[in-house]
Amino acid sequence: MEKVDVRGLSCPLPVIKTKKAMDQGASEILVVGSTAVSLENISRLAQTRAYQVNIKKADKNDWEIELVK
Repeated sequence: MEKVDVRGLSCPLPVIKTKKAMDQGASEILVVGSTAVSLENISRLAQTRAYQVNIKKADKNDWEIELVK
């Protein structure tokens, strides 16, 4: 599983980093981030690319989502 850490990054960098991992053929990606907007945008991107989105942890400061193709 590839890990993509997007904590502290502002848009569009979190989406770009996640898209890069997808474009390189990763079928399982763990994305760690800190903003609700990034979580929303990455989830939307993953769904359009036929990835399953599993939110593993979501609290006030950080979140983790697992993307599986």
